Amino acid sequence: MESLSLLTQFIDLVLHLDQHLAVLVQQHGSLIYAILFAIIFCETGLVVFPFLPGDSLLFVAGALAASGGMDIAALLAVLFCAAVLGDNTNYWIGHAIGPRAFRWEQSRFFNQAALIKTHAFYEKHGGATVIVARFIPLARTFAPFVAGVARMTYARFFAYDFAGGAIWIGSLTLAGYWFGNLPLVKSNLSLVILGIVGFSLLPAAYGWFRHRLART
Repeated sequence: MESLSLLTQFIDLVLHLDQHLAVLVQQHGSLIYAILFAIIFCETGLVVFPFLPGDSLLFVAGALAASGGMDIAALLAVLFCAAVLGDNTNYWIGHAIGPRAFRWEQSRFFNQAALIKTHAFYEKHGGATVIVARFIPLARTFAPFVAGVARMTYARFFAYDFAGGAIWIGSLTLAGYWFGNLPLVKSNLSLVILGIVGFSLLPAAYGWFRHRLART
């Protein structure tokens, strides 16, 4: 029952993110920037927090900024710093602890051969992976960690992470800023949030579907 209650609360938080965030702005004033920084940093920087709202939070924060709740320039700067610092923290965590896991020779997944293959993949396709993962829940939490584990060249990782962070934060926050307060969007914001979440899950669903087809 407790887990069901937590799930219900989380769904309510996601669907009514605008109301909860508006209350936080009223209660904490300029401290809201620190709160938003912490949420985005934890979602992108710590592998134990992949469930935190990301895409929808950026959209709603942008909409609140347009209505006067926050300064859009400060908001963009804070969110961008959180996204880049979060991914870099995650990369270095993977870089530090990953190789130890890959020494488990009896493991099905964690072994030296898997590490070599993962490293080769990230050196070849890692740039696109780091950028695209920004827009996919769960993936944006785990991609930088795996990049660190795979010892992706840091300069290459940072360049794509910087670009991906700018595109992710800029596109969704400004979309909320420009369109979040339109009457049609505002009166159907819960549906818009669900649409954002659903759209962000499409790449993962497509990958799962292709995997299932390949197995049949």
